[in-house]
Order: sequence, then structure tokens, then C-alpha cells
Amino acid sequence: MPTLHVHYLPQFVREHDLADAAVVVIDLLRASTTICHALAAGARDVVPFVEVDEVFHAAEAYDRSEILLGGERQGERVTGFDLGNSPVDYIAQVVFGKRILFTTTNGTRALHHARLASRVVIGAAANVSAVVESLASERAVHLLCAGTNGHVSRDDLLAAGAIADRLTARSPRELNASAKSVMGEWQELQTTAAALGRSPSEQLALELRDTPGGKNLLAIGHDEDLVVAAQIDSKPVLPTLDRPSGSLRIL
Repeated sequence: MPTLHVHYLPQFVREHDLADAAVVVIDLLRASTTICHALAAGARDVVPFVEVDEVFHAAEAYDRSEILLGGERQGERVTGFDLGNSPVDYIAQVVFGKRILFTTTNGTRALHHARLASRVVIGAAANVSAVVESLASERAVHLLCAGTNGHVSRDDLLAAGAIADRLTARSPRELNASAKSVMGEWQELQTTAAALGRSPSEQLALELRDTPGGKNLLAIGHDEDLVVAAQIDSKPVLPTLDRPSGSLRIL
């Protein structure tokens, strides 16, 4: 039977255990959401880096007009970067045709942890259906949550639950305990939304305010990002890691 495993943090699963499997990297607030927005807006690709210094070093190889430096530390735009990590900033007028050199506190580290996987894609609320459609035929799927500063973050778990719920509805899968748990959380959110006359996206936006990642964004004035990140299927793209180039693109 096909399998589905959810991992609450990268450190909860060995890199070698992800080899020969399809891995969905989830950092809902905000790297996954921002990458989806960037590619949907026509960015050429997004090249992920773990460290800030790596971005500056890589930038030296390009004509500066061809690239944008994007990402954050402590939620804020890195000094010397063109963009931060807010999805609302990655619009066509800014990113179309550009290669984005990108680093974040949690998301790009999770991507690095998945580097041995046979296939790596980015998952968020924004592209749930695209992820599910692409993974439906995969025998082994792992949903890898990035967390917040090394801690489990419910924002990622809710996004993982939405993906897991739809993926298992397509066909039965053997689930690990974490997959069952996040599916239960997502189903509870949907039930609450229906009872209160809200859409799942509206309910998700509200619940994100009480998550670790959400509280961090509220503290630095990025309230709008929570609403944007909660919009289910708003950016139906599938950012996929292209091995030869090391970039995320729509393949």
C-alpha cells in the first residue's frame, strides 16, 4: 500500500529516511507561500540557500539586473536584500523574469534536509490541489514541516493536514501517527468553519494568529501575511526542485 508520513520537524527524521521518496517541504509562514507567489507571478526560478553569506556570494556570479535577493532573518528583510519573505511583495511587476536567490530561517533549511529525496516539491495552503494531483501516483510521500526556530509550529501542521486529507481521499494510504494527527486537526478546523459559517480559508487565517509562526508575524506587523497564507488554492503552481540547477521552478 502507498504510504504517507508527516514529520513535525526536520530533526525528527533522518535525511537518509527521505531518500527514494517524494518529499513536500512545508513552511506555511512564510517560505512555502512566498515561493508559490513568486513563481505564480512569473519569476524565472527561486534558488534556495541556507545561509545569508551564501546568497551574497552566489550573487557575485550574476549581472545584478538578472536577480533579486530575497529572504529574512527574525522575520525581517535581510540588510542588502531586495525583498523580505512576505508573499505580498512577490508580484509580477517586481519578480517577473527574475532569478530569486532566497534564504529563510526555517524553510530553506528544511529544503536542504530533504536533498536526498527522489523528488522535492513545495507545499502550502496556496497550492494544496496542485500538490495532491502531482503526488497521487507516488508510492512513498513525506510531508516535512519546517517548524519555527527549531520548534513544532501548528501553522505547518495545519497545511500538512490539508494536503494529507485530500491525498488520502484520492486513494488509501498507510499513515504514520503524525499523519493521522494532522489530518484530524484539519478536519476539526473544517468542522468548526462550517459550524460558524466560514470558509476553511477564513477559519485557517483566524487560527494562524494563535500559532508560533503567526504570533511572530503579528509582533512585527505582518498581519496581512496570515490572511494571504491561508488562501487555499490561491496559487495553483507546483514549485519543484530541479536537481541540475538546484533551483525551484515550475517543471
